[in-house]
Amino acid sequence: MARLLARCALLAAIGTLVLLAITEGGLLVVGAELLGVIVCAVGVWWFLAHRGTARLAGALVAVAAPVGVVLLYIQDGLWRTALVLGVCWGAALACGRAALRRSLPRSSGRAAPAHRPRRPVLIMNPKSGGGKVGRFTLVERAEELGAQVILLDPAVHSDAAELARQAVAEGADLLGVAGGDGTQALVAAVAAEHDLPFLVVCAGTRNHFAMDLGLDRSDPSRCLDALTGGEEIRVDLGDVSGRAFVNTVSFGVYADIVQRPEYRDAKAGTALDLMPGLLAREETRRIEARIDGTPLAPQQALLISNNPYASPDGLTGGDRRPRLDTGELGVLGIRVEDAAHAADLAVRGSQSTGLTVTTAHQVEVTSDAPEISVAVDGESLRLPPPVTCSLRAAALRILLPRDRPTDTAPVPPVTVRRLIDLALNRTTRAPRGRHRA
Repeated sequence: MARLLARCALLAAIGTLVLLAITEGGLLVVGAELLGVIVCAVGVWWFLAHRGTARLAGALVAVAAPVGVVLLYIQDGLWRTALVLGVCWGAALACGRAALRRSLPRSSGRAAPAHRPRRPVLIMNPKSGGGKVGRFTLVERAEELGAQVILLDPAVHSDAAELARQAVAEGADLLGVAGGDGTQALVAAVAAEHDLPFLVVCAGTRNHFAMDLGLDRSDPSRCLDALTGGEEIRVDLGDVSGRAFVNTVSFGVYADIVQRPEYRDAKAGTALDLMPGLLAREETRRIEARIDGTPLAPQQALLISNNPYASPDGLTGGDRRPRLDTGELGVLGIRVEDAAHAADLAVRGSQSTGLTVTTAHQVEVTSDAPEISVAVDGESLRLPPPVTCSLRAAALRILLPRDRPTDTAPVPPVTVRRLIDLALNRTTRAPRGRHRA
């Protein structure tokens, strides 16, 4: 089926090119769309990088660009051509993604049968995910399955790692967390330290770690099935200057924003207010880093992930990690100087000169400042330089339910080469990273 879908995708792509060549106005449609994307990207840049009248003008340009393209299509009678080309290209992408998804193995690694834990201890945060612990009756369900539940008090600051260590000292043979990824990482570090299995209960807001493990994020209670019928895999655990992380470590623009106290109560408003100064580098310094010992050109933002994402979108929330056991960090550097760079990034995507995409075993971020702003799994920290990111390969034992979704494999970017390889039953090669010094 995957091979058939790949061939359908190629046929749809070829059909799009043929229509483009023989249809009157086809080139005008593509040219207008490309111009619209560029103008829209410039408008978005002005909106993010400026305040006052310039920000308003940027917003108007960003909205006017696609509206203008649509009006051009209607006025010149090109809307039918644009619609047909859009449908053909959409079919090519849909078939391509379906083909690649069907061709990929399950992403979480090789699972082995697991023994039922005798003294499992789960730490639950009732505030996470807007109250998922209470909404899905996770405490009651866990206790029915024989687990001890430590319920965090929202009114009191609790050290989840210390609670986990205390549970281990009292004989716990499994640790788990129902909460956000930041809490997951703290307790996972304790589990890895004592070589105990770790249970992820996706009760946070976004649950990126749970998603990449193939867990059902729509019903956190299904994660608890692992307590009676589970499988175990080993995955890598990230380390940033001695602190564990399961997803990403961010430096630069995003890290500076989450440092602000007002960010928690007004995320969007705080980001928009601070973005102009941060992008224009009026208030912060550029990031200087070394990737496996090789200097990286100064960046505005640097994102390090526990294993590489399938595409650069993953580090900003748009994609997933194919594996969690490669032993390599994913690295994404972003450098956008002006509106021209923003347009280049919008048009060329991962091939833009403003983007550095690579993998590494160690990333060291340096500064002559006494502290560096860092966002670890979305949590705000300030660490003394140098800040070193690395991986503890296969350090974490993950307990998963046997009955979990099977259609959650992440899909890498759809490229002609991948589709041709799949259509002709050839082995596909993993994409190589780009490291710009």
